[in-house]
Amino acid sequence: MAASDHLQIGFIGLGTMGSPMAGHLASKGFNTLVWNRTPGKEAHAVSCGATLADSPEQVAQTCDIIALCLGRTGDVTEIVGRLLENCKPGATIVDHSTISPAGARNLFNYCKSHQVEFVDAPITGGSMGAQAGTLTIFCGGTESAFETVKPVLEAYGKRIAHVGESGQGQMMKMANQIAVGGALLGLCESLAFAERAGLDLQTARDLLSTGAAGSWAFDNYGPKVIAKDWSPGFSVKNQRKDFGYCQESAAEMNMPIPGTALVDALLAELTASGREEETTAALFEVLVKKESNT
Repeated sequence: MAASDHLQIGFIGLGTMGSPMAGHLASKGFNTLVWNRTPGKEAHAVSCGATLADSPEQVAQTCDIIALCLGRTGDVTEIVGRLLENCKPGATIVDHSTISPAGARNLFNYCKSHQVEFVDAPITGGSMGAQAGTLTIFCGGTESAFETVKPVLEAYGKRIAHVGESGQGQMMKMANQIAVGGALLGLCESLAFAERAGLDLQTARDLLSTGAAGSWAFDNYGPKVIAKDWSPGFSVKNQRKDFGYCQESAAEMNMPIPGTALVDALLAELTASGREEETTAALFEVLVKKESNT
């Protein structure tokens, strides 16, 4: 489906992920209205053809589909509340934030009571995927709402899947984050070991990434470890926020996830030292420090 001349799309939350996502919508011909709590972050989307709204209320009054890319469950709940007071019946809210699955289910019911559809649609692929328009998007909600938003999501998503009823998109994202944590630990522990053994880190990364040890983490975070570049990327703060939702959901299912708990505990050392805004790959320095103390 080509971008419609009359369909109005809203996008709220123009951070590291949301800014390029909204830019893709506008540059691909969608009539795009954007808003961000912090002024100035709309610059990229506007340069791509989006229009800046005065408030979430203006977005709600104008738009047929409204995408969100925010932080925590509470942030999404606040914005959805402001939208629902102004949304026209039949509108659809699609939430790309990573929030708790229980929170997503509550928001689905809240929206339903206002005759508005809600799709939980968390994303993965990192800032690189957002910039390239190649994100993977996990969607929970009704099949009809998914079919409504899918052509819009194709502006910035490469693989888009309906994975079940409301909340299941977030459950899939939790499974994703559990795997991400394990891959992060594998990368950082491997390269910390290599450094301690006197191996050249560039050579280690190049060789290991081409064999059975290879992973997205080796490809994308390996160069950051070698350069000691701890700029996000995906921050320690956000990773630990997601791990909190993972552990909350696992506890509800009586499901142990010891690997996730271990990575979270290690990342907590970065939080304690005031480094929570740095990339998660800074975990490498936690492990190097531990090895040097043994």
